Amino acid sequence: MVTYRSPREWARMREAGRVVAHTLEAVRRAAEPGVPPAELDAVAARTIKEMGARPSFLGYQPDWAPTPYPGTVCLSVNDVVVHGLPSRRPLNEGDVLSIDCGAELGGYHGDAAITVAVGRTDEAAQALMDATRIALERGIEAARPGGRMGDIAHAVERTALEGGYGMPEGWGGHGIGTAMHEDPPVPNAGRPGKGLRLKEGLTIAIEPMFHEGGRNGIRVLPDGWSIATADGSRAAHFEHSVAITPDGPMILTLP
Repeated sequence: MVTYRSPREWARMREAGRVVAHTLEAVRRAAEPGVPPAELDAVAARTIKEMGARPSFLGYQPDWAPTPYPGTVCLSVNDVVVHGLPSRRPLNEGDVLSIDCGAELGGYHGDAAITVAVGRTDEAAQALMDATRIALERGIEAARPGGRMGDIAHAVERTALEGGYGMPEGWGGHGIGTAMHEDPPVPNAGRPGKGLRLKEGLTIAIEPMFHEGGRNGIRVLPDGWSIATADGSRAAHFEHSVAITPDGPMILTLP
């Protein structure tokens, strides 16, 4: 069932979103060659706690996961698209690192993701990250009252096709509010003018994920959580939580 939120609830989600934004920035600053993702996870845990919130991901276990999630944030390196576990293997110069963070404050959640280069990287990696970020921007722009969910999906898919990128089959965004994952699903591929009508009060997480190799296939790594590209190519992931207001989309996960 889809829940529509009031302006008062948007404000409460905005506070949770600020926690997420500050945590992503703290982790981004700490992501340097030689630093293991487990240390970045500790940075995230400390930041969320200092801001009086709690991590949405820690201990979370959806139906498909074999175990509760063991970290504060998802840290996905190179060919891992989403849900990468915070390992102790140090990051290397040029790695592509996706950082996905959720936080709950006062009963409401925020969820956002960024992808960054560790140290210097190559032009192809930068192009991948830029295209995925642009897809998010276009998806957000399409999140307007009177539109359709397919408008958001098409904006993301069109960007992938323009760049020759693939996307993970079956993975996309979601509703968000008093639970981290709510209805409706927010697909990254679809037809404009189709799907759920977008109404004022809808709060959703829009999250494009692109594969550098151009294929859509994925594989689940032995940890049962990490979703990687089937062809081993690098991936990027960007996300914001957004409220649909009478004036258009309001990004909830900004500093």
